[in-house]
Amino acid sequence: MDERERGSALPVLVLGVVLAGALALQVGRMGGAAGARARAQTAADAAALAGAADGEPAARGLAEANGAKLVAFEERGRDTRVVVDLGPARAA
Repeated sequence: MDERERGSALPVLVLGVVLAGALALQVGRMGGAAGARARAQTAADAAALAGAADGEPAARGLAEANGAKLVAFEERGRDTRVVVDLGPARAA
C-alpha cells in the first residue's frame, strides 16, 4: 500500500454519510407535505358536506374544528364547493 493512498476512504465515507442524511431529510419533508395536503383535503371534504347540509356557517365551523380556515364557499344548485387552508396546504 502506497503512503499517498492511506486514509483516502474516509472522505468518501464522510461524503456518503452527508448525502444519506440530506436524502433522509428531503424524504421527511416530502412526507410532511403529503400529510398536510391530506389533512387539508379531509377538512375540505368535511366542510363541504356540512355546508351542503346546513350552509356556510356550518362549513366554516367544521373547517375551524379541523384546524383549517374556510377561504371560499360556493353553492350551485345541489353542489357545494369549498376551499380551505390548513397550514401550508390548500384543498378544494
